[in-house]
Amino acid sequence: MRLVVNGEERISESTTLSELVSEFGLASQLVVAEVNGTIIDRVDWEATSLSEGMKIELVHFVGGG
Repeated sequence: MRLVVNGEERISESTTLSELVSEFGLASQLVVAEVNGTIIDRVDWEATSLSEGMKIELVHFVGGG
């Protein structure tokens, strides 16, 4: 399905937010996810179904100095 992830249109086979985060290879404990303007709690990622045209922002935190 077509999704807009971080402002870019992408085609993904992921059906849940949790699968999408894994598809990007991100460590879930370091990610904040927003779907259609709403921040989704990590505990709800498995239950958050994705559908055509959703707008998703994935913010990945990286440590450094």
